[in-house]
Amino acid sequence: MAFTGFPDEAFTFFERLAADNSRTFWQANKATYETQVRAPMLALLDELEEFGPFNVFRPYRDVRFAKDKTPYKENIGAYGESDGGAGYYVHLDTTGMFAGSGYYNMAFDQLERFRNAVDSKASGEKLEVLCAEAEKRGLKLGAMSELKTAPRGYPKDHPRIAILRRKGLVASKEWPLAKWMHTQEVVTRVRDAWSAAGDLNKWLNKHVGPSTLPPADSLET
Repeated sequence: MAFTGFPDEAFTFFERLAADNSRTFWQANKATYETQVRAPMLALLDELEEFGPFNVFRPYRDVRFAKDKTPYKENIGAYGESDGGAGYYVHLDTTGMFAGSGYYNMAFDQLERFRNAVDSKASGEKLEVLCAEAEKRGLKLGAMSELKTAPRGYPKDHPRIAILRRKGLVASKEWPLAKWMHTQEVVTRVRDAWSAAGDLNKWLNKHVGPSTLPPADSLET
């Protein structure tokens, strides 16, 4: 299936799901999800295969420990990871689209390498330049979370304290709902956003790279 854009039904499906997030609605409209939402997403990912391979996230929410027990996600997202370690994420919901790239939530060993490289004058100053360049390209920098103060062992007045507090580093672009989302222009927009983060990802891949820890030991507490 060639990607020709996301149909109107992809967005209205999530509008209807938000109004009735129930198993009854899902079972009655699962075919719409498969043909109008998931199939176009898979076609988009085929067009962006140079950043993949990708996995499309399951539509079911994990409600075991959540106060919100609605069973289905009101969006569709996909994620791929390069050999170097940088990740690529794309997301669609009723409000529009989002694309991001980098290291969203670093494992403990990644975070240690990241902080060492940020602390180092040469690599840390280079990262500052790359972050500024990414922002000039219209990307927004962020992470899943960050500390309120300096990490243990680092001074609060460190020249790169704003970066050191982050537990990841991603560059992203968000677009409100627009007509071009119904066309092949989606491919260009997402590819351009991910490509604009390329230099930043090269730094991250060089100085951080993939985690080598087992999943249970990978996240800092």
